[in-house]
Amino acid sequence: MDIRIVTPEDAPALVEIYAPYVENTAITFEYLVPTVEEFAERIRNTLKRYPYLAAEENGQLLGYTYASAFKGRAAYDWSVETSLYVRRDKRQMGLGTALYNALEAILQKQNVCNLCACITYPNPASIAFHQHIGYQMTAHFHRSGYKLGAWHDMVWMERELCPHLVPPPAFVPFPCLPVS
Repeated sequence: MDIRIVTPEDAPALVEIYAPYVENTAITFEYLVPTVEEFAERIRNTLKRYPYLAAEENGQLLGYTYASAFKGRAAYDWSVETSLYVRRDKRQMGLGTALYNALEAILQKQNVCNLCACITYPNPASIAFHQHIGYQMTAHFHRSGYKLGAWHDMVWMERELCPHLVPPPAFVPFPCLPVS
């Protein structure tokens, strides 16, 4: 398995991974599966500041992860929201951990300090996964989203990635990182 940077041309495969989560679960609060064009634009926008990675085996994308802005203000530059989606038939194989490890290595180079994950609650598998890799529960919001005929809670989990120096080193946008 290889982990590589996603390109907009990967959008059809990523939509295929994401669609069952949209259509059949409350794991994402999105109601409609994004079009391939919309997904490609999301990839382009993410890559302007953050990494977007995919796990690939024998030419097939198995899962993906990316970081996004936690909030839009400059003071939040050192905090990101992390997202992860794995093909439903490829879960429990270590893909999520491998993807997050690769994502975190890049985020450290960007001087990101806080990793935040927003999770629909209850979602025991996602919560257990995040706890296993060092995230802690930080917030619980009740009846935050309505999907599939029910109200759903959401929780935030957080992991400290690096020390909080004063002043912090500057955030480095993903395209500005040295190629290694």
